[in-house]
Parts: sequence; structure tokens; C-alpha cells
Amino acid sequence: MSQFPNDATGDALNAFKKNGFDLTKPMEIDFFIAIPSEEIGEKISTEVKRLGCKASVEQDDVTKEWTCYCTNTMIPFYDDIIKFEEDLNNIASQYGGYTDGFGSFGNV
Repeated sequence: MSQFPNDATGDALNAFKKNGFDLTKPMEIDFFIAIPSEEIGEKISTEVKRLGCKASVEQDDVTKEWTCYCTNTMIPFYDDIIKFEEDLNNIASQYGGYTDGFGSFGNV
């Protein structure tokens, strides 16, 4: 039985747990922001760094789509992830971007 709500965030956290991540300890979580261009990505990157995370802008070699990667070290509490995604989306939406999920390689 899932300990998280039945939504995309809950599914991701359940996958973390299934993969053996310790959800009571900090981990680097990469949040993805879909962006229209590199220039816009750099503006978003500057803004999200003010939230205390690392940020980089990259273009996919195949699709040519741009993404701003925002890495935040945090304990993956459901509510905190939802709040952080909302904060990122509030920044991204000002520039025509939007949050597009998150992932992690596990605990630091």
C-alpha cells in the first residue's frame, strides 16, 4: 500500500522507495523545467538559484527541446516537493516555461 497520494509526485516517491532510497535522509533531487529557449532558460536559472538550488540549462540532442535542471538537496517529503514544484512553476510560468517532473539518483 502506498504511503503517498495517488498522483505523479506520489508515484515518483514510491519509485524512489522501491529503488531503495532512504526517504528519511537528504537526497539531490533534479526538478525539470521545460523552457522555450536557452535565453529564457538562463533567466529562469538565475531566478531559481535564489531558492537555494543549483541550476543548469541544456538542450536535448535529439528533440532539440530546452530544459532547465534545478537540483535541490532535500529530504523528499511529499508536501515539500509539491511546494518546491509550485515555487519553480511560479517562476517558470512568467517566462513561458513549466515544471515537468523530477527525479533522483538517490541519497547523497
